[in-house]
Amino acid sequence: MDLTNFAVAVLASGSRGNSTLIQCGQTSILIDAGISCRRIVQGLRACGLEPGELSGIFLTHEHKDHVAGLEVFAKHYSQVPIFANERTWVQLPVRRLLPRSQVRVIPRSCILGSLQIKSFRIPHDAADPVGYEIFSEKRKCTYLTDCGTITKTVEQAAKGADVMILEANHDETMLRNGPYPIALQRRILGENGHLSNRTAGQFLASLENPPREVFLAHLSEKNNTPERACQTVEDALEGASVTRKIKLYVARQQTLVSNVW
Repeated sequence: MDLTNFAVAVLASGSRGNSTLIQCGQTSILIDAGISCRRIVQGLRACGLEPGELSGIFLTHEHKDHVAGLEVFAKHYSQVPIFANERTWVQLPVRRLLPRSQVRVIPRSCILGSLQIKSFRIPHDAADPVGYEIFSEKRKCTYLTDCGTITKTVEQAAKGADVMILEANHDETMLRNGPYPIALQRRILGENGHLSNRTAGQFLASLENPPREVFLAHLSEKNNTPERACQTVEDALEGASVTRKIKLYVARQQTLVSNVW
């Protein structure tokens, strides 16, 4: 692997748990720990990385599908620091169970190894949910899931990204005709809910220089399919006459998806 490129491995993504490994050079970070410690360890080792070699874990928000494995992982690998903003820490159910030496309450930006990591606010129904911009020299990776709508802040965070992990949670027709009660449908479709396939595709198509690699993530198992997500995004890009070739990956709930391993 070119040490200046981002290696991404989505260990799991969806409503039942999320965790993504991002590596550049000698620095490796995990965004969210929403699956079991066992699965996290298996995923990291499949990528040739021992869990204790992680440079840090960064949390996007406190919902269970993003932190479910955090307590057990932290107990087994106490040398790995855990980063989140203050309001997320306050709402985190397991905060009092984590070794204090591991906890890093971060401002909006920090340096970790060879990476500069900046959080940015996103609209979602959590205390202080964030996405991440990750910089390595002139390259950039943007992580954006659990986002109800595209704001100016989100647009700025996507600008210039070489790699993006982007939510494509649901197909709107499947959601409206599916098994979810009306109240839950409204939450998902609302400004603090989740991005649809259509919105994700339109967002990518609107970018002046879209990423070369995009992972479509956080797909609903009941209101989406990998095929629909990919096709909807591809149609949006074609309809907007986007000339740059974008490599699309579709993240899965049970299977590791990577651009390298």
